[in-house]
Amino acid sequence: MSLPVHLVPSLEGVGVGATVVVEGDEAHHAVAVRRLRVGERLVLTDGLGRSAVGEVASTGKRRLDVAVRETASDPEPAPAVTVVQALPKGERGELAVEVLTEVGAARIVPWAAARSVAVWKGERAEKGLAKWRATAREAAKQARRTWHPLVDPLASTDRVVDLVAATGLAVVLHEEATASLAGLEVPPEGSVLVVVGPEGGIAPEELAALTAAGAVSVRLGSEVLRTSTAGVAAVAALLSRTPRWG
Repeated sequence: MSLPVHLVPSLEGVGVGATVVVEGDEAHHAVAVRRLRVGERLVLTDGLGRSAVGEVASTGKRRLDVAVRETASDPEPAPAVTVVQALPKGERGELAVEVLTEVGAARIVPWAAARSVAVWKGERAEKGLAKWRATAREAAKQARRTWHPLVDPLASTDRVVDLVAATGLAVVLHEEATASLAGLEVPPEGSVLVVVGPEGGIAPEELAALTAAGAVSVRLGSEVLRTSTAGVAAVAALLSRTPRWG
C-alpha cells in the first residue's frame, strides 16, 4: 500500500536528517483523520517536483513534525498538457478537474465559453476557482503526483486564443471535425493544449477564432462525450503515445 502524501509549502533545501513541520489543515488531516502516530512513515511534497519520505517525530494540535529519511526531485513531466475546460454545469467541473489531474494534465484553464450554462461572476467566480484548485490539490496527492497542476483564473475566449497561438500543438475537440485525434503526431517535449467546449458545443465564431490562431479541430471518435469527460479522454489518448506512459 502506498504511503500517505501530504502537501507542504516548500521542500527547497531540505535534506536527509532535517525535520519538516506540517501545520494547519494538512496536519489536522494526518493526525485526526488518518491517525498517523509517531514512527509511521509518510511522503511530503511541495507540488513542484520535490518530495521527501519521512517518519512522524511528534504530533500536536494541527501540527506534525516529520523526520526526513529520503529526498527526491523529479523533472517536470514532458510534454506539458494544458486543458482549457469550458465551464460545465453543476459539479461536473470538479469532476473534470479531478480526473484531468489524475491522468496527468499540467495546467487547467476554466473558460467562459459563449454557450457555457454555468456563469462565474464576482463571488461565485472566486468560490468556483477555489473549488477547482482544492480539487486539483487533493487529486494530485491521491495520484501521488510530485508536480501539481496549475489552475488558472477564469479565461475569456480572447485569452484562450492567445494560449493557442503560444502553444506548439493546440487541438480543439469538435464532433464535426474530419481529422482524428489519433492521427496527430504528439511531440515528446514542449507543450500541448486541448480545448474542450461546453455542453452546448463551441460556437462557430469561437471555433473560427481558435483555428485561425493555429488550433487543429479534431474528433475523439464516433461517440460524443460529455464536456466533463472529453478532455480526460483526449489527455489520456495523447499521453499514452509519449514516454510518460511508456
